[in-house]
Formats: sequence, structure tokens, C-alpha cells
Amino acid sequence: QVRLVESGGRLVQAGGSLRLSCVVSSITFNNYAMGWFRQAPGKEREFVAAISRNAATTVYADSVQGRFTLSRDSAKNTVYLQMNSLRPEDTAVYYCNAHLDTQRLRDRVKIFDWGQGTQVTVSS
Repeated sequence: QVRLVESGGRLVQAGGSLRLSCVVSSITFNNYAMGWFRQAPGKEREFVAAISRNAATTVYADSVQGRFTLSRDSAKNTVYLQMNSLRPEDTAVYYCNAHLDTQRLRDRVKIFDWGQGTQVTVSS
């Protein structure tokens, strides 16, 4: 059974940085593009960023472009989201997921069941 385990979220002040991790088990990691999504209270889950299977392509939501950076480590079956210059509006539960390409992730289409997510809270 595929498992997605997110970690790294915590309370941070505005302007600060965090690095989130998502460890994926029971899949051939290199066969999938990976993406991050987030859901703030009372809002729909939204796309944040995605990285292609070979890491050659990354796409970002306009709201995080220039502040967040996505990377992946195939040896560890892990995808990372480096978040800099955090803002209170970045507060949300962050989730990762996968699909065959970044465009489908950008369209909020994913393959696997959601993990538990990791809470990011940015104080002003």
C-alpha cells in the first residue's frame, strides 16, 4: 500500500523559512511526478508546486513563485519543499501526492490517497 508521510511543519514567524519533507513508500519513485498541495481552514485544497519525474521541470503556483523551491531525492524516495519568506497566508496543512506529469498535479489531479499532512502556521 502506498504511503505518503509529510513532515517538517511547525509554527514560524513571518519572513522565516521551513523545509517540508514527503517520504513515499511502495511505489517506483522515479516513475512519478511529485507535487505539494495545501489546505487552509475553510478553503479548498490548492496546488502549490510540482516537480517532474527527472527533476528537470518544476512548476509553482503564482502565490509561491520565487519563495518556494521544490526538489527530490530518488535515493530516499523523498520530495522536499523549501519555503522562504513565509507569510501568514501560507498557513495551511501541506500535503504531497503524485501523478505521471506536473500538469495533472497543477490541475489538482492526483493518484494516491492523501497522507496526514503537516501543519504550517505562520504568525504575523
